[in-house]
Amino acid sequence: MKFTSEEETYNWAVELAKSLKPGDKVAMFGNLGAGKTVISRGVCKGLGFEGAVCSPTYTILHEYPNNPPIFHFDLYRLEGGADLYEVGLDPDYLAQGISLIEWPERLEENDPGITHVIRIEILNETERKILLEKR
Repeated sequence: MKFTSEEETYNWAVELAKSLKPGDKVAMFGNLGAGKTVISRGVCKGLGFEGAVCSPTYTILHEYPNNPPIFHFDLYRLEGGADLYEVGLDPDYLAQGISLIEWPERLEENDPGITHVIRIEILNETERKILLEKR
């Protein structure tokens, strides 16, 4: 899919959220500025969360109180090969909610039960190509 604005990307993510269920883990791959946090905002909105959504770059995880809860990870600051449990990816805990994982390539194992993979390619300043793979 090709999107020509941040708003289009956001609206797509709002719709994507309607297909997610507790236990789903969405891995988002893309360079800095590609739109991973825009997608996270849209998914949160689509799941009914009304609060502010920002990238948890310094805290690594934001947990948004929602039904189901939303776990928003930004693993950018981690060294490659991080252990899943070190960053809070306890499968039993995360099964209660929906996980959004920015920079999943920083994990030791790139597939911690990932159910959706989003790959974002920057085409130019405003355009993005987004590929969604459901597992």
